[in-house]
Amino acid sequence: MQKILLHPSGREVECTPGDTVLAALEKKGYALPNNCRAGACGECKVKVLSGQFDQGMVLDMALSQEERKQGFGLMCMAKPLSDELIIEWGTEDAKPKLFPPRENQRYIISEISQCTPRIRQLRLRPIGPAMRFWPGQYVTLGDDRAGAPPRCYSIANAPRPDGEIQLQITQVENGKTSNWVHQQLKLGDMVKVNGPYGTFIGDPTTETPVLCLAAGSGLAPILSLTEAALRRDFRKPVTLMFSARTEEDLYELGMMKYWEAKHRNFNYKPTLTEQQKDGYLHGLLPEVLPQTFKDLSQHSIFISGSPGFVDACIQAAKALGAKDEMIHTEGYFDQAQPQTAPASHLVS
Repeated sequence: MQKILLHPSGREVECTPGDTVLAALEKKGYALPNNCRAGACGECKVKVLSGQFDQGMVLDMALSQEERKQGFGLMCMAKPLSDELIIEWGTEDAKPKLFPPRENQRYIISEISQCTPRIRQLRLRPIGPAMRFWPGQYVTLGDDRAGAPPRCYSIANAPRPDGEIQLQITQVENGKTSNWVHQQLKLGDMVKVNGPYGTFIGDPTTETPVLCLAAGSGLAPILSLTEAALRRDFRKPVTLMFSARTEEDLYELGMMKYWEAKHRNFNYKPTLTEQQKDGYLHGLLPEVLPQTFKDLSQHSIFISGSPGFVDACIQAAKALGAKDEMIHTEGYFDQAQPQTAPASHLVS
């Protein structure tokens, strides 16, 4: 079994004979940018610091002769030959590079469903090339001509080959954009999306137990993160705690039951704040948390919801030993504007 060593993070990945470097990294959840997977686009280009590899057939436009001399390779086609291959990848905390956001991407509404009385889900299919994003990121949606200024909405699914995205949008009183979504949009309408934005992605290579805390449509990015982790056969325990006022406000229950049945390491714990029912925890999630966990010092924690909810959950998690560097948050503000990452954080 050959080894791939990631520098400077120092992480190590085993590579099955015959696998490409990209395939080996993906099996372990490592987020190396890629696109064509055929040696033609150059997005998976990294520098090989030590070791031998078979580059395979790649285009000069994707990997020039000068780049080859400098030690660069395309990992979608490269197969290790030596027992150890050291590649320059990521940062010290192993966070992936982000994809540059694109404006006015056209999507068709292929499905509309009502998750709860106040939350509507749009299923959108791209007309052009699929948008590339990391689980946990968000887009902006709106139509100035319809009086609906662009607003930020998290993507509720992990990336898919067909580029489909799902948005879960809470109807807000006097919210021009959310009311436009709930009252005017219909099947077959074309909408324009900008993105992706945001860094609520944590470390996609985490090897610790994971705790996800969400309320309302803050569940959306948590669904995306969880789907991606379970899809890559993540083995550590994953617990998702979702806070709702009443049973009527719970949604995605079918998906939760499916994940629990398919993945033994996944556990769903809904909590109700205004209703007591058998089978559900009762109370505000920050108050319920100590009933479920005694020590969170080894957990990676993802929290999404209103700013007040996020702040209260952070304090509750820290009281149970959670570490600052292992807490990742996404707080929703009424007039949130997209935040573009610095150029140094983007895929070049």
